[in-house]
Amino acid sequence: MKFMKLGSKPDTFESDDKFHKYAVSDLDSDVTVIVGEFTFYLHKFPLLSKSNRMQRLVSEASEENTNDITISDIPGGHKAFEICAKFCYGITVTLNAYNITAVRCAAEYLEMTEDVDRGNLVYKIEVFLNSGIFRSWKDSIIMLQTTKSLLPWSEDLKLVTRCIDSVSAKILVNPETITWSYTHNRKLSEQDKIVEYHREKRNENVVPKDWWVEDVCELEIDMFKQVMSAVKSSGRMNNGVIGEALRYYVARWLPESMESEAASSNKHLVETVVSLLPRVNGAMSYSTCSFLLKLLKVSFLVGADETVKKDLVENVSLKLHEASVKDLLIHEVELVHRIVDRFVGDEKRVSEDDRYKEFVLGNGVLLSVGRLIDAYLASNRELTLSSFVELSELIPEAARPIHDGLYKAIDTFLKEHPELTKSEKKRLCGLMDVRKLTSEASAHAAQNERLPLRVVVQVLYFEQLRANHSPVGSVAASSHSPIQPVKKAEESIVVVQEEAEKKVGLSKKSRGSKSTRSGGGAGGPQLMPSRSRRIFEKIWPGKGESNKSSEVSSGSSQSPQAKSSSSSSRRRRHSIS
Repeated sequence: MKFMKLGSKPDTFESDDKFHKYAVSDLDSDVTVIVGEFTFYLHKFPLLSKSNRMQRLVSEASEENTNDITISDIPGGHKAFEICAKFCYGITVTLNAYNITAVRCAAEYLEMTEDVDRGNLVYKIEVFLNSGIFRSWKDSIIMLQTTKSLLPWSEDLKLVTRCIDSVSAKILVNPETITWSYTHNRKLSEQDKIVEYHREKRNENVVPKDWWVEDVCELEIDMFKQVMSAVKSSGRMNNGVIGEALRYYVARWLPESMESEAASSNKHLVETVVSLLPRVNGAMSYSTCSFLLKLLKVSFLVGADETVKKDLVENVSLKLHEASVKDLLIHEVELVHRIVDRFVGDEKRVSEDDRYKEFVLGNGVLLSVGRLIDAYLASNRELTLSSFVELSELIPEAARPIHDGLYKAIDTFLKEHPELTKSEKKRLCGLMDVRKLTSEASAHAAQNERLPLRVVVQVLYFEQLRANHSPVGSVAASSHSPIQPVKKAEESIVVVQEEAEKKVGLSKKSRGSKSTRSGGGAGGPQLMPSRSRRIFEKIWPGKGESNKSSEVSSGSSQSPQAKSSSSSSRRRRHSIS
């Protein structure tokens, strides 16, 4: 740290208690200066020889026949006045980055300028600022921090602007040429180490590009804003580093959990950070989706302006494919719905642009968002049925070529809400297309007691087609493109479902009952799990029924009625194209 000593005489200011100070001399004090709660017993001559204001104040006091002078508005208070008074006496005083602002403002207040005495305090301070403080990175930061409590004096004297110019200029210097002391210690083992660049040691002692971030993030938000605005306006700083500085500042000053009182005081901070985020064509291109989602969360907590919230929602939607389930879970489902709705709206708005569609699908943006929302639906235990359905229906069909994630979310919701009615379960399961389930998901769904029987029948039907290598089964097995509805297959499912409803009654008790009948005309159920086999046995009855023609293995005879039914069923299924 830079410092400057002025004067050569020993300190003769003594105190008999906390609030009274005397300038010890052979002469009795002839003026009393009251600064706030402090009283200084001083001599007129040293003060008048350096300060124009003291000359006027003493003159005014003499006219009133008093030696008492009250100063209530001096910047820096009694400490700054004491340093100025000691300078008048020639007593040694030390100036540094911590007190230089207050003393400079107090010297200006007391009018300790060159027209009173050559080499006066204002002049000497200016020399020290230019030759010492503003040449030092650390001292410039410290001095800038002190200017906040001395407004508007520090602004009127251009001290704030000069500190900001000093700090921003050093930030913009090529890190390879830095020769001043700085306090970034993550890459250095010694504090305040002087880093010098030598071509022959290019890989040694290299200063990182973000060396300045930690120090600047110690500034109060308004000072931080001015420094970052100066850096951004230069156009010479990498936007990625600026984004890193803003993320660090938020982590430094915004707590994880925020009480209402603290939240209101951070409103200005959040709005300022959002305004400083680097942008390309209006979009916050150098901020992660996770960071923007955290800012969005805080913006609601602190009651930020609606334009700020809207701006964040828009930018989060542009990066939604980068988000994680954990990022979304910190928000209310209504806000997640709003973000997804914005994402889908943007996708639809440019859906006519083939190049955009190629970009989206080629980079997996839609697929990523589809997987993200399905995982969110499976993880959020606070969802209602309507919010679950509405959010799920927002996802475009192209974002879900397979429905395993959606099935998992539906199964989790059914598990968490066993009280759902039949119609509510139907509405929930209606979101899923069983033809888009993989073999693993279908196998799980076929034995899932929580699913309505109608859904299980659909699963078994398409699994049977898949097992028989039918065209529909082959399409259903695809994991790369959506399956278009097949009219004849749907008709077949309706027939099967109607038969199941008549025979089983869709009751959980019937679904769970034991059956001893053998597999029938489908052939496939013999290789299926027990529950699946029971359902198929109820749909296609075998030789357990009384007085009916017995059903035998492949190649055995059947009654005309059974053959007709089986043949009709096969014709319907094999007619699918």
